[in-house]
Amino acid sequence: MFRRRTPVLLTAALLAAGLTGCSTQAPARTAAPADPPKASAPAPRVPAGTAPAEAFAVGVRQLKLNRGGDRPLPVTLWYPARGTAGEAAQRNATAATGRFPVVAFSHGLDGRPVDYQVLLTRWAAAGFVVAAPTFPHTGKGTDGSVLDVLNQPADVSYVLDKVLALDAKAGDQLRGRLATDRVGAAGHSAGGVTTIGLFTTGRDERLRAGVVLAGTGLGVGTAFAGAAAPQLFVHGQADEVVDYAAGKAVYDAVPWPKAMLSLPRGDHGRALLGDGPALRVVADTTIEFLRWSLYGDEAAKGRLPASAARGDVAVLDDRL
Repeated sequence: MFRRRTPVLLTAALLAAGLTGCSTQAPARTAAPADPPKASAPAPRVPAGTAPAEAFAVGVRQLKLNRGGDRPLPVTLWYPARGTAGEAAQRNATAATGRFPVVAFSHGLDGRPVDYQVLLTRWAAAGFVVAAPTFPHTGKGTDGSVLDVLNQPADVSYVLDKVLALDAKAGDQLRGRLATDRVGAAGHSAGGVTTIGLFTTGRDERLRAGVVLAGTGLGVGTAFAGAAAPQLFVHGQADEVVDYAAGKAVYDAVPWPKAMLSLPRGDHGRALLGDGPALRVVADTTIEFLRWSLYGDEAAKGRLPASAARGDVAVLDDRL
């Protein structure tokens, strides 16, 4: 969600469907509870391992997908590549050696995957393949049909079907490079709703972890289902579109290991589109979470609190 008219569109459309919880009011700033209890849910289903210590160069490519023939889903893929780390993503670069977890990323209303490239290329440089579709009715330049968000969890599952199949596709750049048993989902705003839906009404059992950025359970509920999948929520306490309390309510309902990164001065997520202190904290914290939940790297889990505390811009409620 990026344009000024977006809060009105989102609120009006969802309320018309009988849903509640989205607010254009900035919520009161509240701190995360001190010394939160640890969750008693089962441990993640990912075997113990070690995430790559080095940073990778990043490659980028496009896939043209279409679910059912009438839902075009062009996908941007960012992935670890051979080359010099720290440079701009190179189109169709040769993939780095290794097998890398896959993270499906869902954009917000009136957004595009490229809007999040600063964050997503950092994930790829850390050793993840990021698959980011552009949705047919909520992407930039589309009809902006907000209620189509409810169809997007199925879109993401379809995208994962096709992306994971590349691991066995002869001649593909990603053949033999995908850890197909280590898959996560993430999303911002309407994409956060999509991501929550992948663990509730549209549960995709391949998913081992989720990252929800400024999301809410509107339309997809909080009936988390299936095997335990750790969740990391990130939410600004001054969010002017999705009330912080609405995101916190979904987080509270998660029955699995979880954490919530709260940004006391954070808005609806514009910091995710640039490269400032808040973005760096969000990037570092999400990377350590994904290293733990998808690589099984316990040392990364131990680094989470320090990553979240850097720069004094966020508070972490850690129940992992």
